[in-house]
Amino acid sequence: MSSVVLNSLPAAEMRRRQEARKARKRFYPSTALYTAYGAIMLVLGLTSGRPLTAVAYFVAGMALWTLLEYVVHRFVLHGRFPDGEGVYRRFTHKYFDPLHWEHHKRPWDGNHVNGTLKDTLHFSIVFVAVSFLFPIATGPQLVAGLLFAYVCEEWVHHSVHFYHFDNRYFDYIRRHHLYHHSPKGMEVGFGLTNGFWDIVWDTRIPAEERAALYAGMQRPQRQS
Repeated sequence: MSSVVLNSLPAAEMRRRQEARKARKRFYPSTALYTAYGAIMLVLGLTSGRPLTAVAYFVAGMALWTLLEYVVHRFVLHGRFPDGEGVYRRFTHKYFDPLHWEHHKRPWDGNHVNGTLKDTLHFSIVFVAVSFLFPIATGPQLVAGLLFAYVCEEWVHHSVHFYHFDNRYFDYIRRHHLYHHSPKGMEVGFGLTNGFWDIVWDTRIPAEERAALYAGMQRPQRQS
């Protein structure tokens, strides 16, 4: 985009675009690595002699991520890990306690919207290593699907903070997530790509709030 166009934008819009670029740059390495790994594993699974099994496990990994994203968001990112004696308490306080609260304080700060590769790589290596204890069409596909779904979730999260897409799913998940960022939404709406596990775990946005929040989502049908 030319400097003339940029200079014609309001200051708030220029700042939003700058923060979006910052957030994207942080997540590009993870996107490249995990997407490539998922694609390679899926190709190996499809050529393993058990293609349907491979696809089923890959899809199951993606579905499993929706639960994992909920659990991590609710119990780890929204958890409190005070400092104290012992390796465990020092480790969790240093690496877990500051992870998410800064994002809630500054939800459009590009340094706190998307994670970096160093945030997830050590966990991913363990998952991948364990997965290869199983046949190529099962365990490796499950983990590959999980990692690919993580990439998808992070881009959904990025998008609800920085973009406006004209489709019903995006409209829903954006309202759902931004309500979670409101002062009264911190203890509900932990799903980042969907609200299913919020229903299961009884952390759904209250009914009267949902009625107001999702009002107007149904577009009027076009006249033929």
